Amino acid sequence: MPLFLHGMGTAVPTQRLSQAEAVEVAHRINAESPEQGRLMSRIYQKTKVLTRGSVLLENDGLDGTSRTKERLSFYGSESPRTAQRMHAFNTYAGELSLEAATKALSDGGVSSGAITHLITVSCTGFHSPGVDLFLIKELDLSPSVQRTHIGFMGCHAALNGLRVAHAFAEMDPKAVVLVCAVELCSLHMAYGWHPEKVVANALFADGAAAVVASSDPSRSDQSLVLRRSGSTVIPDSADLMHWEIGDHGFAMGLSPLVPETVGAALLPWLRDWLRDQSIDLETVTSWAVHPGGPRILTTCAEVLSLDPDQLHESRGILQDHGNMSSATILFILDRLRRRSTTSGPCLALAFGPGLSAEVALFDFQ
Repeated sequence: MPLFLHGMGTAVPTQRLSQAEAVEVAHRINAESPEQGRLMSRIYQKTKVLTRGSVLLENDGLDGTSRTKERLSFYGSESPRTAQRMHAFNTYAGELSLEAATKALSDGGVSSGAITHLITVSCTGFHSPGVDLFLIKELDLSPSVQRTHIGFMGCHAALNGLRVAHAFAEMDPKAVVLVCAVELCSLHMAYGWHPEKVVANALFADGAAAVVASSDPSRSDQSLVLRRSGSTVIPDSADLMHWEIGDHGFAMGLSPLVPETVGAALLPWLRDWLRDQSIDLETVTSWAVHPGGPRILTTCAEVLSLDPDQLHESRGILQDHGNMSSATILFILDRLRRRSTTSGPCLALAFGPGLSAEVALFDFQ
């Protein structure tokens, strides 16, 4: 039984940083010498992230100029502790989630009273009662809505959320599921000079995305249809990417070996998985590849023999918004489904700590 994605919605903070402003912040909290400052500037340039949103940003100066130190005063001379960062998550995550969820309900023409299951996704914050209870109250969902939270799974977690939604819809044909992923990555900027943490600082940003889905094809005229999903863990790669709770926020370890490790394992696994679905790799017409970074996209394109235009949306989201962790893949899928020329099989790919990979096969109806 397929899962029909009737409506989608995305949300980013209204306040944004240009790449130049992001570098200015990085110099202030990371660079310990002019040489490190120059290297940091090159790292930020290589990410291809031109602008990014942060819930922590304050308004621009009255004269229209950007005073980054004042705009991002959360990061002062000393690193905020984890409790401060989690207080900020509790303050800001709900409203960003609400914006995305409201858009998804409106886009799908689904009333909040129809929602039977609520799935929330995040790896950048924890609080209880959390975003799920906030959404129930603000969207006026039924108190009996069935809640599930998918936490700390990393950048592919929205695909895990859709898999859970798919299972709910198969179990109960009357189920109408709201999935909402919210990530406030800017809460976890790391202080000090450590190359892996500097790269993470350069890539990540804030965003939320939501989906309304069910097994009923009649709920909307145009749907993105989830057919199948799969998963794999790449052996002997657990130390290449990790996400840990520390005294000063959540710390990411991101080895430069990630792209080549993913590239070596991707093609044989994906061909076998598609063969089980009776699909040839060459017949896939649309690709939603999570832009963990530009090297991930380049590696995937090379290994899978993709035309550069086939990853246009993935690169565009990275450029416009940065890596918003789990929410990012839903941003890409939303852009793809809004293209009037989109048709045929669509494959979504995302990677996370483990190293693990998630795949989902969609059709455009």
